[in-house]
Amino acid sequence: PVDLDARSPELGLKLGDMLVLQQLVEAGGDPRAPRHVIYYLYFDAEPAAEAAGEEAIENGFSVDVRSPDGSGQWAVVCERHNYVLDPETVRDNSDFFDAIAERYAGEYDGWEASLN
Repeated sequence: PVDLDARSPELGLKLGDMLVLQQLVEAGGDPRAPRHVIYYLYFDAEPAAEAAGEEAIENGFSVDVRSPDGSGQWAVVCERHNYVLDPETVRDNSDFFDAIAERYAGEYDGWEASLN
C-alpha cells in the first residue's frame, strides 16, 4: 500500500495532495488559476473544534464549525475563494492543518477544490 502522507522528495508535497492536484488537472482544471478551496478537520469536542476554527480564521480562512452528525465528531470546514494552488501553498496548508489537528487532538481529512 501507498502511504499518502509520504512526501515527494522534489516538492515536499504529500502524495495525497499530489493526487488531488492530479485529479484537478485531469478534470480540466489549471492549478495556477484562482479557485474555491475547502479544508476539512474533525474533533471529538466542541472546544477543540472552536479553537481550531479560530486559528484558521486568524490565517485568513472562512470557517464553519458544525455540530456532530451521526459520526459524533465536530466538523471544522475552512475555505478560501480565489485561491491559487501552487505546490508551496498546498504543502504549507497541509502542514498548517496537520498542526492544528495535532494541537487539538483532531483529524485533518484533506481538501478539495473547484475546477474554476
